[in-house]
Order: sequence, then C-alpha cells, then structure tokens
Amino acid sequence: MKKNAYARAGVDVRRVKKMQRTAAEMLASTFDARRGKLGMPLMGIGHYAGLIDIGSGRALAMHTDGVGTKVLVAIQMGRYDTVGIDCVAMTVNDLICLGCEPVALLDYIALEREDEAMVSEIMQGLVAGAKESSSAIVGGETAIMGDLVEGFDLVSMGVGIVDRDSILDGSGLTEGDRVIGVASSGLHSNGYTLARKVLLENHTLDEEVPELGRTLGDELLTPTRIYVKPALRAIRDHEVHAVGHITGGSFSKLERLVGGRNLGFDLKLPSAPPIFRMIQREGHLSGRDMLSTFNMGVGLCLCAPSGQADEIAATFRKHGFAACDIGAVSRRRGVRVGSVSLV
Repeated sequence: MKKNAYARAGVDVRRVKKMQRTAAEMLASTFDARRGKLGMPLMGIGHYAGLIDIGSGRALAMHTDGVGTKVLVAIQMGRYDTVGIDCVAMTVNDLICLGCEPVALLDYIALEREDEAMVSEIMQGLVAGAKESSSAIVGGETAIMGDLVEGFDLVSMGVGIVDRDSILDGSGLTEGDRVIGVASSGLHSNGYTLARKVLLENHTLDEEVPELGRTLGDELLTPTRIYVKPALRAIRDHEVHAVGHITGGSFSKLERLVGGRNLGFDLKLPSAPPIFRMIQREGHLSGRDMLSTFNMGVGLCLCAPSGQADEIAATFRKHGFAACDIGAVSRRRGVRVGSVSLV
C-alpha cells in the first residue's frame, strides 16, 4: 500500500495504531490485579482516557499526552510561553470526551540542559492552561538528559472525575445523531512533522505571510484551544451522546466513539482556515492526506439528537467558540468527509 504524505514525512499512523492495539492487548492483562477491588478498570484501553471505579458511584479518569514536534517550532522561535497551554489542552480535552471534569494535572519536562528562563516561560503556559481548564497542577518532574534530549520535551498527565451513570462511552450514539463541530485555533498540536516539512522548505518562521495575516511562526505557535468549560456545560444541559477530540489521525479518531458497532460518520466540513489551504497547496497534498492528518479547522465534535444540535452549538458560541452542524451518524461503518473515506 502506498504511504500517505504523513507517513512519508516520518509518522505512519497505520503502524502507530497497530502498535497501540498490540500494547493495549498486553496491558489488558494487568486488569486482573484489580479484579473485584476498588480501583477496578471500567472499560478497555482505546477510548480517550482510562477509567477506574473509585466507589460511591463515581469514576476516576486518567490520560497523558504531550506537545509533540511543535516544541521544535518553539525552540526555533526561542519562544516558550504557549506550549504549556498546548500540553494542558491535549490532556484535558481528551478527558472531557468521557464526560469527565478535569481536576488535577502533573507535568513532565525533559531538558537538554538547565535553562531557568526557558522553564519559567513553559510554566507560564502550563499555569494559563490549567486555569482555563479549572485544573490544579499538583506536581511534576524535571529531568536533565543531555545525552538523550535536544532542546526539551513536554508532557502532562491529568485526572478527572465523573459519575458512573454519566460516562460518555459512546453507547448512547444512534443513527441520525447530528455531529456538532467546534472550531479549532489552527493546527493545535498535531501534524507538525508534516507541516514543518512542507512549510519550512520555502518559508522562514519570522516571515510575514499575507495569507495568514501574521508571521508563520506566530501561526504555528497558536496554542490548542481548551474546550473544557463549554463542553461540560453542553454535557450538563443537553443530551450529548458522545464527544470526540480531533487530534492525531484527525477525523478517524471518531471511530473510537462507536465501540465496534455498525455505525459511522458522514461529515461535511466548513471551509478550512488559511493555514490548512497553504499546507495543502505548497505540499501538493491530496484531500485524503489533509483529512487524515490535520483537524482542518474543527477541534472537537459532539454527537447529539438532531433537536439538540442548535442549542449545543449556541452553548459554544456563548463561550466564544464558533460551532456548527457538520454531519450525522450513519448506519454505515467508517468515517467519510464528503467523498473521502478515512476508515
């Protein structure tokens, strides 16, 4: 099978998913250690977060994620004050996909060498993201590993709480549900291996790009949007059946929501923001390459009965997030965006 553009750039999502499935099968054997005890896992590995029973009808959700190769842009720009927001966002946005309220975070910073000024800037972003998501950063780790790391890497681990009868595991998803798409702020923190390969062949990060209305570096360092507050409000006030965070693998991530059932998604996206059009044009990328790598301007998807769609979109708009109906849940498995089939 011919590799897509992202795989040729160095990230083969198909191989990654295969590794993840193998790892999940191996890790599932550890569930036996908690069988019948408080802390027993409540669902298998493969959704947006792991869940364990903590008693009193409640569950604890846990997730970990990082900023990825976006940190290379920060290093090249010498600007570190936004990647902490990305680090928080990539974790808390996944927690809300199970209906969880994020409550606490840990951070992990791996450094090539001690750099107090850099760490201070990174912390500014972590603090801003934590406050935006109403989470507390209760600890972390800083490691100096010059033999292993060039520059730095940044990861967070988060926990959330949810009532067991309010868990959004996708079981409520039904044919005909509408899909509400909420706008992203740009690339967020995914696809940077391909984006950098395409854009930095002909542009510099400090170049003013009229199409973008700012420098390329400023565009690429735009932090990931944090959807926690409006998403939790929508989940509390309306009948939401499932939530999907559009990250690595793009819209194929929605497959996580169906749980192997004969359901799928038929989507029609709004016009993509300029950064995506620029990447596609300059990289000579196909529509399928774009849709299987980048969020294309949609960072979060909520699935709900058709009668709820307008009100859910309005909830996000009240919080300053553009949102609209972008499609429906269908009886046909897989994810289709227009004429492009992703799964």
